[in-house]
Amino acid sequence: MEAVEVGAKVLEAKPRVPCIADVLNLLARVPLAAEGAGLIDQIRGLEKFKCFAGARQAEAAVAFDLSQRREQADAGVPAADQGAGVAAQIALARRESPARGSRLLGLAKALTGMPHTFAAFRAGLLNEWRTTLIVKETICLTPGDRAGVDEELAADTGALGGAGDKAIIAAVRAAAYRRDPASVAKRAARAVSERAVSLRPAPDTMTYLTALLPVAQGVAAYAALVRDADTARAAGDDRSRGQVMADTLIERLTGAPGGITGVQIQLVMTDRTLFRADAEPARLPGYGTLPAEPARAIALAGGPAAANPLAGRSGMEELDLWVRRLYTAPGSGELVAMDSTARLFPAGLKRFLQVRDDTCRTPYCDAPIRHHDHITAWHTGGPTNANNGQGLCEACNHTKETPGWTAQTIQGQRHTVATTTPTGHTYHSTAPPLPGRSLLTAGLPSADVPQREVNDFLPLRGEHRLDPGQHLKSPAGHVLGRVSAPRAHGPAEGRQRLRPRESSVP
Repeated sequence: MEAVEVGAKVLEAKPRVPCIADVLNLLARVPLAAEGAGLIDQIRGLEKFKCFAGARQAEAAVAFDLSQRREQADAGVPAADQGAGVAAQIALARRESPARGSRLLGLAKALTGMPHTFAAFRAGLLNEWRTTLIVKETICLTPGDRAGVDEELAADTGALGGAGDKAIIAAVRAAAYRRDPASVAKRAARAVSERAVSLRPAPDTMTYLTALLPVAQGVAAYAALVRDADTARAAGDDRSRGQVMADTLIERLTGAPGGITGVQIQLVMTDRTLFRADAEPARLPGYGTLPAEPARAIALAGGPAAANPLAGRSGMEELDLWVRRLYTAPGSGELVAMDSTARLFPAGLKRFLQVRDDTCRTPYCDAPIRHHDHITAWHTGGPTNANNGQGLCEACNHTKETPGWTAQTIQGQRHTVATTTPTGHTYHSTAPPLPGRSLLTAGLPSADVPQREVNDFLPLRGEHRLDPGQHLKSPAGHVLGRVSAPRAHGPAEGRQRLRPRESSVP
């Protein structure tokens, strides 16, 4: 009788549903093939696996969006506001920026109305990038016309097999135009409103300054630069055509030869790099890490010939060098905090947050800082100080205010913020180390600067002077401008010359 009861319990037990971890564990146990043909087969199989996983991610994203919208509707959120914060949660889960998360959610939702493209993606006939290209080129169409283009392309039949990116874009555009010429033309007209300028790093201390312009304006600007370059070279200028075009562009934009004016370029470096030829890299907001030698040259002499080809040419004006000292605590490298009773962050505190955070503090988001945010809201008693402040981009600040999102500072070696999403997942963001510290050594002990010496450089305000026995380290200087050449000073004169116009600790 006992054996029968045990058998009944076994029959009643529900089978275990496999999870993603089971698949990953199984995949990890697959050995690499021993020969070349087998390795190629594995590479192809893993590519299909990636595509299938991407398709499942898209299905999960759509299901998550629907569930969040239902929860928000049940909570009384207006229909126009439902869906807020969903893309940001998907971005955090995928370790992507919020902007990228929004595009991925849009791709997933569009694919629900394009069954042939979605099937090709799931089967590995299209990867995620080429699937995105098809959706992007049909996004201006109505759902019905988009489905018609999807059926015409029939990607799941292998019709796009072997086609490159340009061939796929051309095929989709032609099909979209046949379906709705007016919408395609309207999209081109709307693109004018998306004109913009962007900056991104390039190798070897160079950068890409890119302008998205209407075709007529872009061609006219390029033609003007070409004309001036040809004129200069005909007059004997030894620079190449491209060099003259680049130099002319910068001169016209900044109004100064060489491009560096009295504008604060916000270069951050250690005092050792600036004055003692140390090799510690600097940090330039909007660019990133800069090697020590070019950073020192830019700060003190406008750059070497390679960095500043106009150095020594007529019209170069001498500019002042202002250094703002940034004092940090030993061990952690944490900047000194500042307090304010105001609701809005004062100018000095805003600069402090921008130097400390560098870019938006949301995990995986590297957008420029646009808002200075109270981590604990001011209206709930959050103070206006460095510990309760963080730099955010506009989109992330609005997302943070969505119901269900919370944030708080937590104890850490450097300033750390814990953000919790409506689903209860928590993500941590730690301020990047200043020059002179690394991600691995930021918490290690370092040499202290005596309290007396630090007070010699701080403003003479009693409430901000350090208590006896308190120690700080001064690893970084904040260079606001530059001079055309370094100047020699005696000990006393040098200290006065380098006294900051305004300290980072007001």
